[in-house]
Amino acid sequence: MSKAKRVEGAARASAGDAGDDVGAADLARRVADTLRRLRKERRLSLDQLAQASGVSRAALSQIEGAKTNPTLAVLWKIAVGLGVPFQALLGVEDVGKAHVLRAGDAQALRSADGRMESRLLSPAGATPGVEVYELRFAPRGAVRAEAHGAGTSETVVLLTGALRVTVADETHDLLPGDTIFFRADLPHGYENKSAREARCLDIISYGAAGRA
Repeated sequence: MSKAKRVEGAARASAGDAGDDVGAADLARRVADTLRRLRKERRLSLDQLAQASGVSRAALSQIEGAKTNPTLAVLWKIAVGLGVPFQALLGVEDVGKAHVLRAGDAQALRSADGRMESRLLSPAGATPGVEVYELRFAPRGAVRAEAHGAGTSETVVLLTGALRVTVADETHDLLPGDTIFFRADLPHGYENKSAREARCLDIISYGAAGRA
């Protein structure tokens, strides 16, 4: 490879990293503002929300101050503690007659180890109480999720790879094209059983108690 090509590639990588940093910073600010607003609307102190969510007071303070980028698992805990859909924490506003969500507009959220990422596919104003996500799992990547709010369910459609879904004490192995529906108000988890990336669509439906 020529020196010019190497420089061009490095420049592109650097630009991509910069874009990722900007997107993450913007997401952190939106989550901070939304979390503060939702907590105050519910007249919850940081200590009370910490007790309800299982996220420490110190971590909540850092998130409200936009001083950290929370992981997917932490955001889920906060959403359950507040009793709101996950999307509500992302600060997405309702719009008019139509809203197109461009592929590059949705910031991916990652697990703590970076081996799983989730990207919101539902544009603002979509069906209330229903959210659609694209989930990507690195080879052998796995994630465990605590129970979501009462009445929450998920429908997962596997597109590529091989995915093991665990719901409470049940285990189900999926291949491309398979679909599973399960109660997400029980502990559940996902594990990529293949040596290639696993990608799926995850449709989350909230019970009445979990709708903002």
